[in-house]
Amino acid sequence: MGHDIASPAAARPGTAPISVEHLAAGEECSWDEYVRLAPRGTFFHLAGWKRVIDRAFGHATYYLAARQAGRIVGVLPLTHVKSALFGNALIANAFCVYGGPLAESEASLSALDAEALRIMQQVGARYLEYRTVAPLHQDWPRKGGLYVTFRRPLSAAVEANLKAIPRKQRAMVRKGVALGLRSEIDDDVGRLHHVYAESVRNLGTPVFAKAYFRILKEEFRDNADIVTVVHGRTALASVLNFYFRDEVLPYYGGGTAGARRFAANDFMYWEVMRRATERGCRVFDFGRSKVGTGSYDFKRYWGFAPTPLVYEYWLSEGAQIPDVNPLNPKYRLFAQAWRRMPLALSKLLGPLIVRNIG
Repeated sequence: MGHDIASPAAARPGTAPISVEHLAAGEECSWDEYVRLAPRGTFFHLAGWKRVIDRAFGHATYYLAARQAGRIVGVLPLTHVKSALFGNALIANAFCVYGGPLAESEASLSALDAEALRIMQQVGARYLEYRTVAPLHQDWPRKGGLYVTFRRPLSAAVEANLKAIPRKQRAMVRKGVALGLRSEIDDDVGRLHHVYAESVRNLGTPVFAKAYFRILKEEFRDNADIVTVVHGRTALASVLNFYFRDEVLPYYGGGTAGARRFAANDFMYWEVMRRATERGCRVFDFGRSKVGTGSYDFKRYWGFAPTPLVYEYWLSEGAQIPDVNPLNPKYRLFAQAWRRMPLALSKLLGPLIVRNIG
């Protein structure tokens, strides 16, 4: 499905025109202030992601701010991801669950769209992808029924949150307690990366480089932490969490092969919830899952209801909606082979592949 590049909507008579500018050094604070106040703003819209992606992957980033009379009226974080294996794409926002445009009006959205499409043409991308919860363009192709997100309010009372967990999963949390599990806050990414690498290898998925986790931790500092679950001196599960407004987002996490026997994953997410409640968080964002996967079922067992994610696309002439995910039969043999790979080798090869998936 091909399209012609649109032009920005003209300002209404009597209103100031809308311009689109690329984020400049020193303007990150005003960008982030806008994101934090925007009703649909998310952690993945923050300007820090530009520095993270630049440092960790070297991809070109285009962070666009729509301005009217000098005031920001919309933002759009874009990443250009290009590889021979996975194609040429402009994504808002790559490596993130959310990140599509935030706009106060149709005019500001149209202005952001127009600049994004200009960049798409300039870099030769096959498609532009917006990752959102609610649709923004009724006439853009969408990928539906694949991804959902799980969010739920948290009570200010820790015990009330424990009681809100369905009985069977609550029993798993108590099992972890009875077996002597405890949680620790890690300052270093070493244990997280080792546990996460084993977890995703067992799922047939390439792992990110350890440096990526270190960069995330450095960039977001007080708005990120690592909760690691240990039994004795052995780390069984670990997760990197982000904090945004009054939300906690456990984002990169997993458990070792021995975690299941101790119910370490259940205990870990409870500890994240408990610590976040004490920190003042009132929303638990369990993140994105593919429909029909073990992760999807696990989150439903915790009493979370799925909310469909909307991924919208502007396609260049002859391009199709991408299908880069482990459920695609095209990648099934790859996933099966990856599960059998030695962990050390998967840590070496994984970052070379996953940096181009976005």
